[in-house]
Amino acid sequence: MSAASPAPARAPLDARGLRFGIVVSRFNEAITQRLYAGALEALTKYGAESGQVEAVQVPGAFELPAASLRLARSGRVDAIIALGAVIRGETPHFQFVAEGATVGLTQVALQTGVPVAFGVLTCNTLAQAEARAGAGAANKGYEAACAALEMACLFREDLRP
Repeated sequence: MSAASPAPARAPLDARGLRFGIVVSRFNEAITQRLYAGALEALTKYGAESGQVEAVQVPGAFELPAASLRLARSGRVDAIIALGAVIRGETPHFQFVAEGATVGLTQVALQTGVPVAFGVLTCNTLAQAEARAGAGAANKGYEAACAALEMACLFREDLRP
């Protein structure tokens, strides 16, 4: 048996010179605005300035993929952070919206090569959504922004001569 390989190197998180798109759903706005604030907090922590972030609002989570695709194709961003909150109700609507957003956002990243971080909460209750939209690094918007930043840094490294 050979010795274990060292862990792969992680690209350092540095937002300088990168551009980010944040696409945020208005549905469940009390939650999504907290996710948005968390995303901005993370990007700022790692050096992004306001001119490097373009924010777009859409009606609901189902519309996140279409707006993300337009933004990715625009060439104006290095990564996208998609933020939404889908809370289970009494009908199967929850499943359709959550699945549509998930599959759609995955397709945007694969079709365009622009990383799309998934910051869409899919919760059973409002209390669960509120817990995931709390302060600091526990905020899923913060977490999604860090994922977008890491992917943008990884892709930036990949493109350097």
